[in-house]
Amino acid sequence: MSFSLHRGSAPLLVSIPHMGTDIPDALRGDYVERALAVEDADWHLDRLYDFAQGLGASVLQPAVARYVIDLNRPPDDAPMYPGASNTELCPSRFFTGDPLYREGFLLSAEEQLRRRATWWAPYHQALRDELDRIKARHGYALLWDAHSIRAEIPWLFAGRLPDLNIGTAAGSSADASIAEAVVQAAARHPEVTHVLNGRFKGGYITRHYGKPAQNVHAVQLEMCQYLYMREAPPWNYEAERAARIQPVVREMVEAAMHACARLYG
Repeated sequence: MSFSLHRGSAPLLVSIPHMGTDIPDALRGDYVERALAVEDADWHLDRLYDFAQGLGASVLQPAVARYVIDLNRPPDDAPMYPGASNTELCPSRFFTGDPLYREGFLLSAEEQLRRRATWWAPYHQALRDELDRIKARHGYALLWDAHSIRAEIPWLFAGRLPDLNIGTAAGSSADASIAEAVVQAAARHPEVTHVLNGRFKGGYITRHYGKPAQNVHAVQLEMCQYLYMREAPPWNYEAERAARIQPVVREMVEAAMHACARLYG
């Protein structure tokens, strides 16, 4: 199975599309050696979000690495952030801008289609089916798309990111009251910085599935990795740091859930 899905009882689905680290054996020889360490994974988010099942959430997470195919990019590979550095549906570069593949290797259109059919399509079918199931049961659904990234990556963005980057596709993927509740939860913790719809407004998952008019709301959280792990090899989980930020993230998720409940209560 290319993904795992835990079905919960609450109107919440937590998607963690970039936590996969698997590069299939048949593909590994095409990559530079450095790529096999999958440095740009959203490391350990399953552990950081281990509270989600206790909230009754469904949790969807893949095994495959984003270097094989990016589950948070559109199937037509249209850039998410025009005018900025973007990684593709089948990425060709590290977040540093260096090439992922060995010199002379060219990914064919046929291979891209195969990867899309093998990994991208099943993940999105599961995501759609689970949102439909949740909505049928509760009358609405909340999608929380969980991400993390190094705080400074010059090829992708200038300067240093705020700690917590909340995205609602510039307001189109979730009701304003949900976004406001999440922002207020973050603001109750001045030890961390936050922004709404800054550099990271939400990728394909947030933009495509968040349909407030259809009672489906989507929020992306892109958080700085140093808050809970080491941002360098071996990218290990740091329990003391995580213990400080995990309650903040949980409070933000719960705030979104309560705001949704008020909308439909």
